[in-house]
Amino acid sequence: MPEPVKGLRERKRLDTHRALATTAVRLVAERGLDNVTVEDISAAAGVSPRTFFNYFPSKEDAVVIAHADNAERSQRIIEKFLATPKEVSTPRAFVDALKEDFAQVDENREEWLGRMKAIHDNPTLHSRAVAMNHDTVAPTIEAIARRTGLDPEADLYPTLLLSTLGGVINAALRHWYQHDGRVSALALLDEAVDLLLAGLPEPGGRAR
Repeated sequence: MPEPVKGLRERKRLDTHRALATTAVRLVAERGLDNVTVEDISAAAGVSPRTFFNYFPSKEDAVVIAHADNAERSQRIIEKFLATPKEVSTPRAFVDALKEDFAQVDENREEWLGRMKAIHDNPTLHSRAVAMNHDTVAPTIEAIARRTGLDPEADLYPTLLLSTLGGVINAALRHWYQHDGRVSALALLDEAVDLLLAGLPEPGGRAR
């Protein structure tokens, strides 16, 4: 499903958000979170602190929120997921739906390495990153339930699948970060999903 065409004002809003986010990540990677202020980020991005606060409530948010249209991106992923043919397994359909967004990790390697280092080094950023996705959890569980014909509250599968796939995504990103982004994040995601769908067989074929 193609992205909707955006007007000039909306593109400018998204571009300004991106400029502030990438600047925040770069400065925090260079100096550390405690040594960077909102004023530093604003000056480096060429805007006023007042403009900064039109986009982010804090410097922490500027580091973890890569895109202004995060909610819309999540909705598009759900729509792609629900539109995937039924022949495709539900876990694979979900991962395939988010690949376009996930590809940006590879396309913006230095930015994401800096963001992940900042999150790794600062527990408050990790908590903020988790909280950022809170509003997408219930709609995603409902979408999984809809695709599988289950009840999102009565049946365990939708919630379990989302939690499991979240672990798959985090494992792929962690491995990518540990290898300094020298391997493809998308390839790692595919490998992780394949292992999951195969039942996570032990390497070397050891018996259970």
